[in-house]
Amino acid sequence: MPGTVADTAPATSAPPPAGGPLERWFRIAERGSTPIREVRGGLATFFTMAYILVLNPIILGSATDKFHHHLAPDQLLTATALVAAVMTAIMGVGGNLPLAIAAGLGLNAVVAFQLAPKMSWPDAMGLVVIEGLLICVLVATGLRQAIMNAIPQPIKQAISVGIGMFIAFIGLVDAGFASRIPDAADTTTPVQLGGSGTLTGWPVLVFCVGVLLTVALVARRVKGAILISIVAMTVLAIVINKIADIPDAAWGLTVPKMPHKVVASPDFGLIGHFSLLGGFKEAGIVTSVLFVFTLVLSDFFDAMGTIVGISSEAGLLDSKGRVPNIGRVLFIDGAAAVAGGAASCSSNTAYVESAAGVGEGARTGLASVVTGLLFAVALFLSPLAGVVPSQAAAPALVAVGFLLMAQVRNIDWTQYDVAIPAFLTIAVMPFTYSITNGIGAGFLSYVAIKLALGKWRDIHPLVWGVSVAFLAYFAIDPIQQAAGVK
Repeated sequence: MPGTVADTAPATSAPPPAGGPLERWFRIAERGSTPIREVRGGLATFFTMAYILVLNPIILGSATDKFHHHLAPDQLLTATALVAAVMTAIMGVGGNLPLAIAAGLGLNAVVAFQLAPKMSWPDAMGLVVIEGLLICVLVATGLRQAIMNAIPQPIKQAISVGIGMFIAFIGLVDAGFASRIPDAADTTTPVQLGGSGTLTGWPVLVFCVGVLLTVALVARRVKGAILISIVAMTVLAIVINKIADIPDAAWGLTVPKMPHKVVASPDFGLIGHFSLLGGFKEAGIVTSVLFVFTLVLSDFFDAMGTIVGISSEAGLLDSKGRVPNIGRVLFIDGAAAVAGGAASCSSNTAYVESAAGVGEGARTGLASVVTGLLFAVALFLSPLAGVVPSQAAAPALVAVGFLLMAQVRNIDWTQYDVAIPAFLTIAVMPFTYSITNGIGAGFLSYVAIKLALGKWRDIHPLVWGVSVAFLAYFAIDPIQQAAGVK
């Protein structure tokens, strides 16, 4: 009968869904994944982006501020690992997406070589904090999400494809398979095979074997293909480096050899060393505003492209191309920029290398939690942070580039008003080594073609606004000259 204990008991004592709290929070089965896949994905993502623990201290540590001060490499490594660990875990728990966060490449170069020479390090990091706060405000007002939703679907798909080509190119360059021709007066070719037009050296061989192994495993649909390849090639690299006479410089930033010690104490000396408004006093209001604008625009669209591309590849976009939990995801990304500035390790943002984890089957934030935990472990195992050379991890980027490239089939290439902007989005990303530049080219060409066809009513008002911002972004040099900024 209604109202009896027997009738009401099932509603209050029903058993939890299979998997318990982990399943309820991350919805692993609902997204077609398993905890093992998530762990594999988290491991793969960490190994493909662990280079930032070496590279960020090198970029920031190699620069001096206006007062000729350096940042200590060991303190930079600690700050880089700490912020990556905390913010990646927060992205996993709060955003429930397989997105890892760390110091943004390109953004750290802006901080090191544009901001720091005009002010002190704390002043420069204060501008990074302001940049992150502005992004959080854009999220809180709904503007950032609205812009993402206003992007035409073909351009969203092109962003995913462009990122695929971009990260494949990163893999080729990082491994030494392709390289820039330095100041060659007798050729107009910008890149070449290997370091001198041919493939030479054991490190490149490790990469080539790694690519063949990875694509073979992917083609056979072997579970853990990417992770298996990374581990196998790391072991091979360590063995080769041990028995062959290979200069450390041949491997690049990371030399595959076991360190003399495994555990080291982290140095938190840089945490909290920033001045929120010092840059405006030291470099002037106009200069500081232009710097913040550059950081905001780069971070805004670089992260947006990454989030859309990774979510698309993971099959998480809805029918309208929207990312789940996008409000929280974008806010966490903005907060990561604030955290990076506050820790003096530059602006942090979502990493395109997260695609490696997606390639391993990651579909939820559990993979990010795993990646975050590994960054936390790296705080104390910093001597091991550089064991995996880029030649062992880069094959994963090439394979994932193929997986992301598959999105190109969803673009209608017969509709020139969207196909041409999609093409430019795809092409400009790898050719200029920037996700932001590719998105900007797509926006501006989309508006120009719509106007040429008399279809200006098809342009969303927010697309108009973003296009104007990108116009200013690409014209930043003449704007700085007009403003008297050197």
